[in-house]
Amino acid sequence: MDITRQLVAGALVISSLLGGCATNNASQQTSAVSTNSTQVDSSDPRDPLEPVNRLMWDFNWEVLDAYIVRPLTVGYVTVMPQFARTGLLNASRNLQEPANFMNNVFQGKVDDGLDSLARFLLNSTVGLLGTIDVAENIGISRKDEEFGETLGVWGVDTGPFMMLPVLGPNDPRSFTGQFVDGTVYPMAVIASNFFIARYVVSLLETRAQVMAQEAQLEQSVDDYAFIKNAYFENLAFRVTDGKSGDKAIDEKQLDDFADFEAMLEDSSFDDYEYEEEQSEDDEQGDKAKASEDGDIIDN
Repeated sequence: MDITRQLVAGALVISSLLGGCATNNASQQTSAVSTNSTQVDSSDPRDPLEPVNRLMWDFNWEVLDAYIVRPLTVGYVTVMPQFARTGLLNASRNLQEPANFMNNVFQGKVDDGLDSLARFLLNSTVGLLGTIDVAENIGISRKDEEFGETLGVWGVDTGPFMMLPVLGPNDPRSFTGQFVDGTVYPMAVIASNFFIARYVVSLLETRAQVMAQEAQLEQSVDDYAFIKNAYFENLAFRVTDGKSGDKAIDEKQLDDFADFEAMLEDSSFDDYEYEEEQSEDDEQGDKAKASEDGDIIDN
């Protein structure tokens, strides 16, 4: 798992941009999380370490983010030109493509895995070490998958919720996945300076994307519960590729509608519609003929 998604700023991304990835149902997922966050649950079975986790959350949010992460992000966005930010972010994401390849294949999504491999090879060469996302420009989109998600697909439970210092929201399954993803080439052999730079760039860009969403967290009844619920919602959303919860219902409804639409297009319906129109035409013809006969009698 990309470590930046587990930082304090990453927690805000989870709560406000639940997908993901970027899907059309992200807003629905976030709305559901907002509803859940209004209920303070001090006996959550997912969170047996809640007293300690709450202390860690206060430290991460009120100290680390307030005095270090957010000021650095504001300075980075102010000084760094947009084209340079885009190039650095593309390069950092490109280093994750081998792990995406591995996890897609492990989840049985071979085509997506091959896309990830093609993206890495293309962007690392033609894309000038990944600074230019050439693959996206020719229609090969990112297929982000993490080993924590792979374990989830294999049926491994998340384990207890953990609010780690600096790293933020986490769980044993995701933490294990983060370690495995970090051992995949080229991450296992990359120089430490580049390794750190990649995470710093990802952190700052992630934090910059949620500046406008801070009010959502501040207005919640219990900010810790808000983050925790958002974290678990996001995990389920990613493991099922956006097919968890309400989305699954929506897709079923779309399938039912497709079946109904197909029924309407059936030839028997067309025959019925034709017969009904023919009947209406005959009826109108009979009325016209009766009217003409009446005129002749009157004359």
